[in-house]
Amino acid sequence: MTEKAYDKKLQIQTTGLREWGKKDEAYNRYEATPYSALKKFFAIYKFKEDDHVIDFGSGRGRVAFFIHDKFDIPVTGVEANDKTIDEAFKNKETYMKKRGHLKAPIMFDFALAEQYDIRDDATCFYFFNPFSLRIFKQVIHNILRSFKRNERTLELILYYPLPSFKTYIQNHTPFEMINKLPTPGDHGKYGKFVVYRLEPTTESE
Repeated sequence: MTEKAYDKKLQIQTTGLREWGKKDEAYNRYEATPYSALKKFFAIYKFKEDDHVIDFGSGRGRVAFFIHDKFDIPVTGVEANDKTIDEAFKNKETYMKKRGHLKAPIMFDFALAEQYDIRDDATCFYFFNPFSLRIFKQVIHNILRSFKRNERTLELILYYPLPSFKTYIQNHTPFEMINKLPTPGDHGKYGKFVVYRLEPTTESE
């Protein structure tokens, strides 16, 4: 099924690219995760009923809609481009017309990722190379602050993980890699998913 055909199935429009209107090395252009990669990954990776996914740099909402449609769990997209998030809201209107049977909410927040206040019930965080390492570090810091307020199992899903991002997680955070899934043909040598997990601490009796 082509990208446009899968969009049609979900009643959304997420194809194409969008460069930032000004030169900004902190945020990368809009480009949706390929459906072929999502289908490969989510044929293996499963969510729990009480999971809540935050998609950073959610763009027009492809990943958010895909997860919501497949798993019926709460999903929040965080997007900093005003034009792009307007398109996500329009996509939500058409997407929901035939999905009244789904109970979980799907939401989009207009915000800079590094300033976004992490919900204490959020459990999974999705990234497709949306911004610089500097911003990623701040987002991870915010996630860990939320973890301290409410310890629960957290997972990071990185698609197209650059070496500097993996090095930072492995050497400077308590997250541990639990899974890696290459997706040959999608975005070359970096076209893979890597999953990291952080478990709550247990006190000895």
